[in-house]
Amino acid sequence: MTHLTPNALSAAELIAAVDLGSNSFHLVIARIVDGALQLLHREKQKVQLADGLDEQQMLSDEAMQRGLAVLRQFADTLKDMPPQSVRVIATYTLRRAKNSARFLQQAQDVFPFPIEVIAGQEEARLIYQGVAHFETYTGQRLVIDIGGGSTEFAIGVDFQPLKLASRNMGCVSFAKFYFPRGRISPKRFERALMHAEQELENIYTGYKNTGWQQAVGTSGTIKTIKDIVSGLGWHPHVIKLEHLEKLQQLLLEVELCDALNLPGLTEDRKQLLAPGLAILLASFRMLGIDEMVYVDAALREGVLYEMSDRLQHQDIRQHTIQSLIKRYVVDAEQAGRVSQTVQTLWAQTQTQWQLSAEWGQLLQFACYVYEIGLQINSSSVQRHSAYILNNSNLPGFNQEQQRVLASLVRYHRRKIKPDDITPFYLYRQSDFYYALSLFRLAILLNQKRREDILPELQVHAAAQQLTLLMPDSWYQQHTVLAADLRSEQQFIKRVGLSLICPGLPELTDEI
Repeated sequence: MTHLTPNALSAAELIAAVDLGSNSFHLVIARIVDGALQLLHREKQKVQLADGLDEQQMLSDEAMQRGLAVLRQFADTLKDMPPQSVRVIATYTLRRAKNSARFLQQAQDVFPFPIEVIAGQEEARLIYQGVAHFETYTGQRLVIDIGGGSTEFAIGVDFQPLKLASRNMGCVSFAKFYFPRGRISPKRFERALMHAEQELENIYTGYKNTGWQQAVGTSGTIKTIKDIVSGLGWHPHVIKLEHLEKLQQLLLEVELCDALNLPGLTEDRKQLLAPGLAILLASFRMLGIDEMVYVDAALREGVLYEMSDRLQHQDIRQHTIQSLIKRYVVDAEQAGRVSQTVQTLWAQTQTQWQLSAEWGQLLQFACYVYEIGLQINSSSVQRHSAYILNNSNLPGFNQEQQRVLASLVRYHRRKIKPDDITPFYLYRQSDFYYALSLFRLAILLNQKRREDILPELQVHAAAQQLTLLMPDSWYQQHTVLAADLRSEQQFIKRVGLSLICPGLPELTDEI
């Protein structure tokens, strides 16, 4: 690793990934050179965020303060980097904590970069990408990453993941519940092992049927076990099932984790070895793993490689949307009509509403998925489509982007219920309502599913107001669309916006 300060190069050349894990927070800075990544700077701080998560899934103030203190340090390191060059990912603890919004709001005061909370399967996908880009392998491989609060599993070939899963078991959470205050006993270990095996019951059949030729482990827990195996002279770089079982016996010879004295075991990992070993041993037994190699790349490297791809205009989200279009047999011609109209409306409202390019992308994505619920039933299609989006694995989308997409689709027609739309963290609520108004209008104007209906569109935007300019004769020729526009004027009032349509008689009856 080159030992350089982040300011040693122009900030414009750098990209950074921040991983807010359940055990440690990591920061990695790299640059793109001829399409390849050069890692320049790393920082790691132990936070044990998952240790502050209680049985009601509430994150303690103490854990929050530990996290905020590290974010202040990271903010100083990243102070010269533009926001578009930094991506911050939060995993298990912040996706599970019911009061995570409180932490995210406090983080805004000390850390100037948006924090993306990602789903477990998205975490597994990014981990797989980190491994796949780091080390080439021609066959199918299984990747396992034991984190502080969850363990991710992926099977893939080359850069294509075939199976992704995240299970609610991690070395910090297991340490808290099964090995409190570092106490070890055969009974405690057996209970942790059984819990891990239960977590794996839902995936082991599918994973074994898919198969792999190589098993790969990543991150701190598996690295520690690999270092112990090597330090004890059992094998220089491979972890075998027999090694894990021998290590279990060594652990059970002591009653406290702090009493462990093993080569390769650092002080900060002593409390986490027993829970991590239980999870890995259960994984070997349940999945039938004979041996595993360690690769020094994981989530943050996957984030960096994906940032590199996006900078080169290869957005994984495009592939995700294309997959949904194919799976749900979307009417691509209709989606294209709505997409073209949305693009026109978005472009003409930029000066006043300042909706970012990211909003332009999300609107385009929404145009191609708002009708996926037709596969279920045409009645209440907006509900069915939103349900699919809310409950699907959408590679490339963080949890908030997925929720924005589902919310746009959920309220693309009929009444809007603002009280049912949970406030967003990464996006301003007012921007969501602006985007929703454009999306609804584009769908409404294309509801006849024909190319020859619309004249050249012209809209003007002002604060809380959108003016649609259409020829008077168009309203006379398309009375049904005109009536729908009158209804839309009332619907959109519910989010504090006014739709002005000169030449369109006002609706007098309230909805």
